[in-house]
Amino acid sequence: MAVAQVAGSILANVERVIVGKADVVELALVALLCEGHILIEDVPGIGKTTLAKALARSIDCTFRRIQCTPDLLPSDVTGTYFFNQRAQEFEFRPGPVMANVVLADELNRATPRTQSSLLECMQERQLTVDGDTRPLPRPFLVIATQNPIELEGTFPLPEAQLDRFMLKIGLGYPSPEEEELMTRRFEGAAPLDALTAVSSGPELLALQDERRQVYIADAVRHYTVQIIRKTREHPSVQLGASPRATLALLAGAQALAAIRGRQFVIPDDVKLLGPFVLSHRLILKPEARLRGRTRESVIGEVLSTVPVPVEELN
Repeated sequence: MAVAQVAGSILANVERVIVGKADVVELALVALLCEGHILIEDVPGIGKTTLAKALARSIDCTFRRIQCTPDLLPSDVTGTYFFNQRAQEFEFRPGPVMANVVLADELNRATPRTQSSLLECMQERQLTVDGDTRPLPRPFLVIATQNPIELEGTFPLPEAQLDRFMLKIGLGYPSPEEEELMTRRFEGAAPLDALTAVSSGPELLALQDERRQVYIADAVRHYTVQIIRKTREHPSVQLGASPRATLALLAGAQALAAIRGRQFVIPDDVKLLGPFVLSHRLILKPEARLRGRTRESVIGEVLSTVPVPVEELN
């Protein structure tokens, strides 16, 4: 499949900058092929911004960064109208969200009002300012980050916002060998500066159409739905995964299959993506949290209890 060839080129290109995180880059490619969005929760200095920039350069797309702070206004994200005295008329000045790849750094530091300005953009791929609706450039990907250890001065993301992120991932610290390789690679000029495009926006849109043609057997579809339903019925869960999560999990499985050169989805695709698609969408009951239960442990329990289909998938 063309998807596998291009995905391999993008993966190799990004790995010139991001060392030892092939699995994370593969997940980012899954989101790109589904035109989903990514929430990265990890400590500072791991390479979140570098990953976003490397992806944007690899697909020859525009990149904008939004540094979220408590005084950030919705108009600072979406743009605003201003009066052009020379032309004697109002003109629209686009905000940073009018780009192909948007990095919302430390999104949970923005106020709820500013966070909500991204809701329409992420779901509808459009923005509305003063009653005027404008389409966003395609492809469109939001990569948001948040720091898991700093709580002072932050505003937790509401469930409606979290549900619009297709994947929640973490980069994690590199191994000693990877960190030594990183120091060698960054001794001279920054590798990101020399990164060139290996694909393009229009090509990526074509690959998104190809991803939609990946076959999903009824058995795999049923398996996916059962996983979602189990999250809603689990005794430790107050709010389970939404139907949007069902669609995201199946679309992600199609993308993963295409990236790995298959024209059909297997249960392992669904099982691998399950924790990344579902973990941020569940709300545990207070008593479950007091007993030390986590979203990840609940998802692991669900995935281990739902029977995997074994009949012929093609």
